[in-house]
Amino acid sequence: MPIADAVFLFVAGFLSGVVNAIAGGGTFLTFGAMTLTGVPPIIANATSSITQFPGYVTSAMAYWREIRADWNEALKVGVLSLIGGVGGSLLLLSMSNPGFRALVPWLLLTATAIFAAGPLLRPKTLHAEQPIGPLGLFGQFATSIYGGFFGAGMGIMTLAVLGLSKGGDYHKLNALKNFLAMLIAAVAIIVFASGDVVGWPQAAVMVPAGAIGGYFGVWIARRVPQNLIRALVVAVGGLLTVYYFVTG
Repeated sequence: MPIADAVFLFVAGFLSGVVNAIAGGGTFLTFGAMTLTGVPPIIANATSSITQFPGYVTSAMAYWREIRADWNEALKVGVLSLIGGVGGSLLLLSMSNPGFRALVPWLLLTATAIFAAGPLLRPKTLHAEQPIGPLGLFGQFATSIYGGFFGAGMGIMTLAVLGLSKGGDYHKLNALKNFLAMLIAAVAIIVFASGDVVGWPQAAVMVPAGAIGGYFGVWIARRVPQNLIRALVVAVGGLLTVYYFVTG
């Protein structure tokens, strides 16, 4: 890997950690940076799952008390999410790079729209907590398939599904969301690694960069408005979408 590419990927990984700590959306930066350095889109997508995984783990650990308090339901929805994540990951492996490349601008457009609409997708008022019904389980299953296949915007989609179908305290919903995202990413990594579609040199550069960025993201979050970071992420997603449509 050329030194210039390594530096570029390190910066992208660092910035992804920062924006994930503040508003989410780091996948746009990691996926975009890898494809711009010539990494095939399927490998870039699979490797992005690895770069985001440590953040999911630490978030789930921070919320472990809330997750354990509702362990039976977390386990039930978790198993469903694992199955969906495997399905989405295998679907990605079944595609060729040209076939997936043709989908990339549409996936980025969808993910950017979901991210931009994030505040609107979060219910303004949450009803009393209740068990997740069949419709909510179906919504999470569909979300987990998407998460295993692409991943960008998965957290926002999961939180919206849980908020609309389960209700209750926001932090309990966010805890369950982080737990499910960790499971989906973990099973996706196993499938992608076994399918030999992971760019390990790129991951070796971006994972520690993302960890450092996540640490400093907390410091930045206290000084930069979240709406500004969200707007920057949407702008990056929009530019990448236009780029892939034009170059497709």
